[in-house]
Amino acid sequence: MADGHEHDVAAIMGGLYGDGIIGLKGAFAPEWADRLAADVWRVWERVKDKPGGALPRGPHRFYVECSPEDIGGFVDIAAHPWFVAVCEAVLGPDYRIVEIGFDIPFPGAADQPWHRDFKAPPETVVGRRLNSLAFNLTTVDTREEHGPFEVAPGTQWDDIAGAKDDMFPDRTLWGRYEGRAVQKLPQRGDISARSALTIHRGTANRSDEPRPVLVVGVDAPDGTNAHHHDLQVTRGYLDSLPPRVRDHLTCRVVERLEMIEQHHVIEGLLQPTY
Repeated sequence: MADGHEHDVAAIMGGLYGDGIIGLKGAFAPEWADRLAADVWRVWERVKDKPGGALPRGPHRFYVECSPEDIGGFVDIAAHPWFVAVCEAVLGPDYRIVEIGFDIPFPGAADQPWHRDFKAPPETVVGRRLNSLAFNLTTVDTREEHGPFEVAPGTQWDDIAGAKDDMFPDRTLWGRYEGRAVQKLPQRGDISARSALTIHRGTANRSDEPRPVLVVGVDAPDGTNAHHHDLQVTRGYLDSLPPRVRDHLTCRVVERLEMIEQHHVIEGLLQPTY
């Protein structure tokens, strides 16, 4: 690989098909993550008061979608040997980057209900194959009081047909997820990859600091998540990208960037968990 490291395909596949989540410590320098944080807050200030700009994902928790051009380190992420190796191992050589966004649990954010991010497709339920991944990069050194991401390993394969929106397991099943739950405490510069179908939740932020996390969504060629997003770039930016990044983007080319207006309010995340 370009960083001089070989990333073992068996370990990647074993982690994502097993626990449903893997990570790489220190993929980037902490100072790189600080620049990412500045970009995230710049976008937040631009869209936070506009309809559809920042959608609630529970009390004091919001999700914003943005353009690759908004994130100065986007090429660093998309061309990173580990990112490329994970995408190629799980999704194949023709993987597509379909979403860039960030989740911010502010102080006071509550425990989310256990959920997966969307309905499991037939390729996974029947074919037992993952055809999408979500990469996460924290902008802060996560502590327990920040309300860390909590995941129930191995549950990407759970059949929860009949659940609310096919995403929210019934409360009678929560004991299974609480019994398997693992909290993730990533530090600035770390990167993780997960199946968004693995049952998970954000936990309560009891600190006095927000905890922004960048999300990069990637599909296999038969994935359909691009239909729910509006990734956009300007022609000049697209032409400036190295082919190893440009050739994997599913995006709309625009004369000038527009705010990505989100329409998908996930009602289940707005329900109290008590």
